[in-house]
Amino acid sequence: MNELSELALALGYPGVFLVSFIASTLIPFSNEIVVAAMPSLGYNIWLTAIWATAGGYFGSLLNYLVGKKGIDFFFARWIKIRPVRWQQAERIFQRWGNWALFFVWLPIIGDPLAIIAGVFNVDWRVFSFWVFTGKFLRFIVLLGILY
Repeated sequence: MNELSELALALGYPGVFLVSFIASTLIPFSNEIVVAAMPSLGYNIWLTAIWATAGGYFGSLLNYLVGKKGIDFFFARWIKIRPVRWQQAERIFQRWGNWALFFVWLPIIGDPLAIIAGVFNVDWRVFSFWVFTGKFLRFIVLLGILY
């Protein structure tokens, strides 16, 4: 377990929020270990899922805002998405429409999906519904399987 994961576990629910936020941005990080460990440390499964979902949602919302407001500036300087990943996400979004946002939690392709939603000017309420629903169900299933 890395230092950020250990810090997150020490912080409890806000720590789950933090690692879920980071994992939902373009920063390569996984939050599953922290989320999975919380109930074994005495934390409530439902509250863990809610805090993880909130962090994940706000991380995806940051990606959405990057796509909506500053994709050229932001990516040109700091972030590089491989063209093949970008094209995959764009094809998925164009084929399946807004409900593809349910899958922003998927590794590799999820973050570009959130960015593309911003580029395509998806209404933030539609974006929020699908992202929040997908992330919450993901954490409920993960925790349900483990506990």
